[in-house]
Amino acid sequence: MEFIQQLVNGISLGSIYALIALGYTMVYGIIKLINFAHGDIFMIGAFIGFYAITVLKISFFPALLISMTACAIFGVTIERIAYKPLRNATRIAALITAIGVSLLIEYGTIYVRGAQPEAYPSTVLPSTEFKFLGATINSQSLLILGVSLGLMILLQFIVHKTKIGKAMRAVSYDTEAARLMGINVDNTISATFAIGSALAGAAGVIFGIYYIKIEPLMGIIPGLKAFVAAVLGGIGIIPGAMVGGLLLGVIEAMVSALGYSLWRDGVAFVVLILILIFRPSGLFGKNMREKV
Repeated sequence: MEFIQQLVNGISLGSIYALIALGYTMVYGIIKLINFAHGDIFMIGAFIGFYAITVLKISFFPALLISMTACAIFGVTIERIAYKPLRNATRIAALITAIGVSLLIEYGTIYVRGAQPEAYPSTVLPSTEFKFLGATINSQSLLILGVSLGLMILLQFIVHKTKIGKAMRAVSYDTEAARLMGINVDNTISATFAIGSALAGAAGVIFGIYYIKIEPLMGIIPGLKAFVAAVLGGIGIIPGAMVGGLLLGVIEAMVSALGYSLWRDGVAFVVLILILIFRPSGLFGKNMREKV
C-alpha cells in the first residue's frame, strides 16, 4: 500500500520535472544550448500564477493560461536579447551567458519583490481524498497529473502535426539546409523558446498548487533536476524528457519511502553520474559519431 502511495506521489512530482525538462530538451535539440535560466522561468511562472489567483481573483485554469502566455513572452525576450547575438559564438560563451541570465532573473526578482516566500491558497482546486488499493489519493494530484499529461500530448501534436513543428524538426536536423529551404530559422528558434517557456510556466503554477510555498530561488533545484531528467531520457529527444521526468520523480519518492528523505535531492545527481558513465546518450538516445 505504501508502494502505491509513493508511486502516485512520484508520478505527480515527475510530471512537473517532465514539463520543465521538455524546455531544456527542445532548446538543446535545436541550438545545442543548455538554457540554465529555464528553472528561473519556472519560478516566474509560479509567481505570475500566484498573483493571478490572489490579486486578480481568478481560478486555476485562467491563471495557468496567463502564466504560460507571460512565460512564453519572457522566454522569447531572453532568447532575442541574450542568446540570439551569440548564435555563432562558442558553446562555452552561450553557457556562461545562460548562467548569468539565471542569476539576473533570480536576484532581479528578489530586488523587485523581496526574498520573502509566498503561499498558494489551499482552496484553488477542490480537494477530496479517496482510497485506491489501500493508498490515499488526492483529487488535486489527479488533476495536476491530467493537466501535465494533456500539455505533453499537446506538445507532441504541435511538433509532429503543425507547420511550426515541422520547421522545428527541420532546424534541429540541419539548420543550414532548413534555411536554404526557406524556413525562417530565427523565428523557429524563438517559437521553441516560447513553447518551452510556456510549459515551464505551467509547471510553476502546478508546483505552487501542489507544494504551496514559492520563493525567488525555488527554480534552482527543480531546474537542475529537470536537466538531469532530460539527460536521463536522452537530451534533445522529447519523449525521453517526458519519461525521464516521470522516472526521476518515482525514484525520488521511493528513496523517501525507504527512509532516506535527506538523500532525495542527492539521488538525482547520482542518477546523472550513473547515466553519464553507463549510457551517456540517455535511455532514448543513440550514440552518434562526431568528427573532430
